[in-house]
Formats: sequence, C-alpha cells, structure tokens
Amino acid sequence: MKEKIKKFIPSFLIDWYHLSLSFLGAVLYGFPSKKIKTIGVTGTNGKSTTVDLITRILEEAGHSVASMSSIRFKIKDKEWANELKMTMPGRFKIKQFLKQAMKSGCQYAVIEVASEGIKQHRHRFIDFQVAVFTNLTPEHIEAHGGFENYKKAKGSFFQAVKDTHIVNIDDKYADYFLSFPSKKKYVYGISSKPEGKKWGLIKAEKINSSKNGISFSVDNVSFNLKLLGEFNIYNALAAISVGMSQGIKVEISKKALERVEGVSGRMEEVISYPFKVFVDYAFTPNALEKVYQTIRDGFNPPKMICVLGSCGGGRDKWKRPVLGGIAEKYCDQVIVTNEDPYDENPLEIIDQVASGAKNKAEKIPDRKEAIIKSIKSAKPNDVVIITGKGCEPWICLANGKKIPWDDRKIVQEEFDKISI
Repeated sequence: MKEKIKKFIPSFLIDWYHLSLSFLGAVLYGFPSKKIKTIGVTGTNGKSTTVDLITRILEEAGHSVASMSSIRFKIKDKEWANELKMTMPGRFKIKQFLKQAMKSGCQYAVIEVASEGIKQHRHRFIDFQVAVFTNLTPEHIEAHGGFENYKKAKGSFFQAVKDTHIVNIDDKYADYFLSFPSKKKYVYGISSKPEGKKWGLIKAEKINSSKNGISFSVDNVSFNLKLLGEFNIYNALAAISVGMSQGIKVEISKKALERVEGVSGRMEEVISYPFKVFVDYAFTPNALEKVYQTIRDGFNPPKMICVLGSCGGGRDKWKRPVLGGIAEKYCDQVIVTNEDPYDENPLEIIDQVASGAKNKAEKIPDRKEAIIKSIKSAKPNDVVIITGKGCEPWICLANGKKIPWDDRKIVQEEFDKISI
C-alpha cells in the first residue's frame, strides 16, 4: 500500500517530508551531535565491520564510545542487537540514540551510513566530523533508479561532511569521493600510491592472508589479526586511518585490533571440527565472491558446500542469477534457499538464483532444511559457508510478518544432533 501511495505523490514532496522529519528529530533531541564527535562509515561492503573496528580503536585509546550498525547498538559498555532489519534506523531513532550517547558521557559516536538512509535524509542535522568510504559496487540499483544515483547518494554524504574524509584509494571510484572538499583527507590501500598528492596515506605492506588470519604492517608496525580475508585488511586500514585522524598512534590501533576475535555474522566460524561451518552476511556479488575466494585460498577444502539465496524480496532482482553464477564458479555443492522474500514469491526468487548456478543448484525453500542438508553433506576438512543473513534475527515474510531466526543457532543445534 505504501509503495502505491508513493507513486501518486511528487518526489519533491516525499523528499521534503523526509528532510522535515530529520530536522524535527534534531530539534526534539536538542541537536545532540553538536556535543559528541560523530564518525560516519559508508560504502557497499565492510561498513559494519569497519564501525566495529573503529569503536575498538577509540576505546583502546581511552575514549567513551557509542556505535550504531546493522549488527548492534552500543553505548559505552551497554550493547544490544539491531533487530530493526535496517542498517540505518529512522531519523528520530538516530537522534535519540545520539542523545543517549551524549548523556552517557560518550566522546565519540560511530554510525553506519546507508544509501537508503542518505536518500531519506537520515544523516541530515547530524554534525559528522569524519566520513569514511569503504568501497562501491552495484547495489540497491532499483531503489535508486540506477548505479549513478546510488553513487551520488553516497557522494552527498561526503558533500555534507566538511572536516575529515577517509577514502579507500584502491577503489575505482576513489577520485569521485576525493573530489568533495574537506579540511583533511586520508587515503588507505594496498596497491595504489597517489603520486604528487598531499593526502595522508595509510598503506598496508608485507601482506599475508591465511586460514589463521591476516597480517600486514603499517608504518613498520606489524599487525597480526584473527580476522579472515584480504577484504578485512581494507576494513582494518579504514579503522586505523580514523584513529590516525584523531591523533591515535598506530601502536594503539595494533593493540586494539589484535584483540578482536571476530565480528558477529561476518566470516563467523560456528563449527570448527571435523569440518568447518562459516556464517556470513554477504549478499552482494562483490562480497560473496570475496568470501568464497577467502575460503578457497585459505582452506583449500576437499569440498566447499554453499547455502545462499537473495536477500530482500522486491529489490535488486538483477543480481539473483549473478549470485548463483558466483556460487557455481566457486562451490562444489550449491544449495539455494529462502532468505527474506517479503511480499514476493520466494520460489520465484529461488528459481532466479538457481538459474545462475545452473545444474549445480539444489533448491530447498525451507532455510532450516537447507542448513541441515549442508551439514549432513559435509565430510572431514570440508567447509560449509552459509551466506545472506549473518547474525540477523529475523526472516521477513509477506504482509510484514517476521519469524525469529539465527543461522548460527540453527547450525549449532543441528550439528549437535548429528554429533549425538
């Protein structure tokens, strides 16, 4: 019903409505970001992990920190899961959170900034001091009416932040994000060297990625992290860059990051023996491929069993066969299942994903049954990777119905049954 109503309302009125709500929220909660340093992280992939790593570094440096991501809310030592199924909550919720953080004595707030949130002005009337860009690949294309609009939404966030910009220099769209004016700019990366520029460069050298984690050095300081995958080197570099922008020494960042055991629902190892089972949030083609590459290169399993679907019924239909094609390329066994169909026919979504995986695809609509099948199929030293939901607490069905869910819990419960 909401979508039908929108079709008859001029876009400028919808835009004005969202902007007005954002302003009203700021007024109601007393413009709380004026009394707390606020850092925003945007991009296609890696935002939640980067928010978490930034938070750890700031805390290690002795600061009181609040953070908000698709995984969790955190104010100092208090944490609670993000059960909203929204990366970036509504305008009132964000301002209320910042007010709570400010009243609790937090010096910093770190917020995951999504393109849909930017489009609806949820970032407005928040005084972000730092904008961080992770990477950009096609996502939310239908919601934004094209990739260029998606990119511009991300860019408008950088345009709104005037103090410090931190950009992944290895990303193909780095120059676009660096084109926005700011007082300070930092770039980070692995391969690029921005010749003749006056940007602060945070570069990883002596890189190694294995099944035990990642290692690299920054300014001759060695980092040995338990996180998996080269993509997490970029997330770590983004966080280290934020630390440097706030006067935090690299040695403090090292101490903070080396304590990180993992990030919930992001390459999270749920079962370790006799085979491994990982749960990951990846639901974009770029993220999915990097997850599969990490497992193939790091573990070289006899058999790689992949459970996937297509997150979000009614959106980004173009990527469904693409996701299936990536699974077909990397996985030995492909199980296509349900994720969050919302009001769309889940069987049609599954068929579209399976079309990309060709004759490797086995379609099991019930997600629990799909997970059971993947575990029962695994032999010693195999790897099962279940993607699309990570630590999300719900499966979203038609007419606003939600059922409680946790891929990790299902995996553990079913594995225990087999072990018994």
